[in-house]
Amino acid sequence: MGIAVRTLEPGQIAEQLDDLARLRIAVFREWPYLYDGDAGYEAAYLTAFAHAPHAVLAAAFDGDAIVGMATASPMTAQAPEIREPVAAARFDISRCFYFGESVLLPGYRGHGIGHAFFDHREAGARAADAETALFCSVVRTADHPLRPADARSHHHFWTKRGYAEVPGLTCRLDWREIGEAAESPHALQFWSRAL
Repeated sequence: MGIAVRTLEPGQIAEQLDDLARLRIAVFREWPYLYDGDAGYEAAYLTAFAHAPHAVLAAAFDGDAIVGMATASPMTAQAPEIREPVAAARFDISRCFYFGESVLLPGYRGHGIGHAFFDHREAGARAADAETALFCSVVRTADHPLRPADARSHHHFWTKRGYAEVPGLTCRLDWREIGEAAESPHALQFWSRAL
């Protein structure tokens, strides 16, 4: 599979904005996020992200087509909903990097691209003198009615990368799920590792 993973510069992010927004909407519509995305929100989110100091956006290309992306930026650049629980848990947020989404189209999974995404983000975090990387994942019950029969956890993959759940450290983010008329709250669990 001839996939190239490279970190985009802010100007390149702006050039690819529509494709990146469509990718986020498509992948986050799947389990476990079930996100009913909005192109306008996605464009604004990615534009703001691209202007954060030391932000990293790694994109996977199949030829000229973007098939996956992963983001990271300093914890100090995150929304209060993410930043404040981490600070309350006594992390030095000035030395933390937050890994945002990692999204990849289904046909490209299982070929090492996820590892490349982590490599790019961890390198960006170290270059910014971060000491800790954190990300969070949505918490879903085992009996959720929309859980696919073949749903699999990423916990083994994250653990192999050196990440561990941070006991008791969660945040709450609101988004509209498929079939909902309005946004609803979702709990997310933080994972971390020393860099």
